[in-house]
Amino acid sequence: MSTSELVHCVSSLCSAQPDHAFAYLADPDRLGEWSLGCWRARAEDGTVRGSSLFDGGEAVVRLIPVPEQRIVDYEVGSDPDRLVRRISARVVPGDDVGAAGSSLVMLTAWREGSMDDERWHRLVVAHEAEILLLRHGIERSAA
Repeated sequence: MSTSELVHCVSSLCSAQPDHAFAYLADPDRLGEWSLGCWRARAEDGTVRGSSLFDGGEAVVRLIPVPEQRIVDYEVGSDPDRLVRRISARVVPGDDVGAAGSSLVMLTAWREGSMDDERWHRLVVAHEAEILLLRHGIERSAA
């Protein structure tokens, strides 16, 4: 596996204030609105459980928000006692990229060693769609 196959990042400029975008990303009740791997998620005992739209399997996610940096790390897996941090979201104020009044939202995923090419490709394609769902969800909830 080459180093270009270890990390994937997507981003979108959102018409919302950075604190609002961060709050959306850190809200466990919103995860099921945009995560294709954790669809129709529901909060349960400090984790979020949902279903994969790809294979119907149950996904478990623990959100770890870091408000002072506007970062949310997502630990994922199928067993709540063996979750692995593999996804991170970050919000950058639009002012930092010349787009005042907006937010740059980024999703980064890193590939675990046991992930085969097909599963990695599915994650990459899902994140390409999820960033669009995130942008629309953040903007809709800010209106």
